[in-house]
Amino acid sequence: MPPQRLSRMGNGVVRATFNMPITTTLYRPVGQLELNLLQASDYSSWPPRLPEQPIFYPVTNEEYAIQIARDWNTKDSTNGNVGYVTRFEIDAAFLAQFPIKIVGGSKHSEYWIPAERLDEFNLHIVGIIAITRKFTLAGEISPFRIE
Repeated sequence: MPPQRLSRMGNGVVRATFNMPITTTLYRPVGQLELNLLQASDYSSWPPRLPEQPIFYPVTNEEYAIQIARDWNTKDSTNGNVGYVTRFEIDAAFLAQFPIKIVGGSKHSEYWIPAERLDEFNLHIVGIIAITRKFTLAGEISPFRIE
């Protein structure tokens, strides 16, 4: 990101000012297949949705992401019986146009991003998408390696 303003401070010192967006931290539980696609993007963007996936739903808290990765993803043999928790930052001003959906208890909160808006959503990710946890049928793997 180029500096927005350069200021001379005296004694030849120049200060650069950057306008970084205010961000919101989101989480997304993924299985092995989605993780492979995420790796292919160098952890910079989410892969396109499949035709049967009209919504991209990142969740608002790590506890809910862990629950999905541990309790659902690990039971999916087509996805390698593994679940990962990812964490990423997104421009809060962009995200504000999407309402939070409560889909169960109060901790089950997520955003519903229409699949046709995912490319635009990806443009507002700040930094990289980090993998923070790994679960298998045997439980949490810590520390873990991405395979």
